[in-house]
Amino acid sequence: MYRSDGFRELDRQECLRLLAKVPVGRIVHTRHALPAVLPVNFSLADDGAVLLRTAVGSELVRAVDGTVVAFEADQVDAATQSGWSVIVTGPAAVITDPAEIARLEHTGPRSWVPSPSEVFVRIEPELVTGRELVGGRTLYGVRLSS
Repeated sequence: MYRSDGFRELDRQECLRLLAKVPVGRIVHTRHALPAVLPVNFSLADDGAVLLRTAVGSELVRAVDGTVVAFEADQVDAATQSGWSVIVTGPAAVITDPAEIARLEHTGPRSWVPSPSEVFVRIEPELVTGRELVGGRTLYGVRLSS
């Protein structure tokens, strides 16, 4: 980003605070050697990890367990030409610890498409980046006229 491009970089804490405000994001993974993007609902763990809940036999579980993925969420206001975007990058893994699963059954994300047999997926927040668009500015920071 250029200093005057109308964007403001967000620090890790700002990114996590914003992520906690939205219910849906997109997980980016590899499918058949190509990038794949899938919208998912999620929640955040206390340490900033992204938590997903999905069917045991889903393609998502097979694609992401044990791999590095990216997760992106944002909020945009077209009327004010403003918003933010946050990306969490890190390894994804199916949670197998029985105590953690039991805890997440009560506190973790709820699947929007429930399945009889579900698992939780955790994305470790190794890299957390974000930016905010300052509304009404051009690439060079010049305010747009009304």
